[in-house]
Amino acid sequence: MRVIIFGATGMTGQAALRACVEDPGVDEILVVGRTPLPRRDAKVREVVHQDFTDFTAVQAELEGFDACFFCLGVSSAGLSEEQYTRITYDCTLAAARAVGANNPDLTFTYVSGDGTDSTEAGRVMWARVKGRTENALLAMPFHAYVFRAGYIQPRGGIVSRTPSYRRLYRLTSWLYPVLRRLAPGHVTTTEHLGRAMIAVVALRGGSPTVLSNRDINRLGEPAADPGTPGADRP
Repeated sequence: MRVIIFGATGMTGQAALRACVEDPGVDEILVVGRTPLPRRDAKVREVVHQDFTDFTAVQAELEGFDACFFCLGVSSAGLSEEQYTRITYDCTLAAARAVGANNPDLTFTYVSGDGTDSTEAGRVMWARVKGRTENALLAMPFHAYVFRAGYIQPRGGIVSRTPSYRRLYRLTSWLYPVLRRLAPGHVTTTEHLGRAMIAVVALRGGSPTVLSNRDINRLGEPAADPGTPGADRP
């Protein structure tokens, strides 16, 4: 399987990249980003591109792929709706059109957020914009999947690029086991997220196309090890 990843330096992008590197079923990974990766595996190839609203210059590089994991995103804090829309909607749709143009059987996975507003008419700005983005992707002529992740616990050395988020995770990481027991439908891990992205490719457009944290955790469950009682369940 050949995979494209957008946003591989962010926390969810790191999760997707690591899962693809570790999965023997993934033969090639193309990472599209504005800056080079700090390090890369032998099966990773990079395209450095600055304008995420226009991929014309690298269109030829995006052909012949089975899946695209779009993990690029920002917090809405401090942004106007216009600014947030440009990053969240315009950039995502530009990438989706570019990747989908010559990959007719593509699976496109978009990392959204728990609480997204599919009606596009609610009072919360980020939820409306993400809802509009989800709806546009689900209407496109490829196999689209939306991951509505909630709290994501970083694992295996994966960290957020945002300093405030890194501090938050350091302060609250001890709470994850509690959250996992009290609100299992609202939490996941980077490990489950990455494995679930690969798993949905095999669904080939089958339901559900909008995945909750429970769906992500189910699809991202590690393969059972007969010698290890009790899987790594979220």
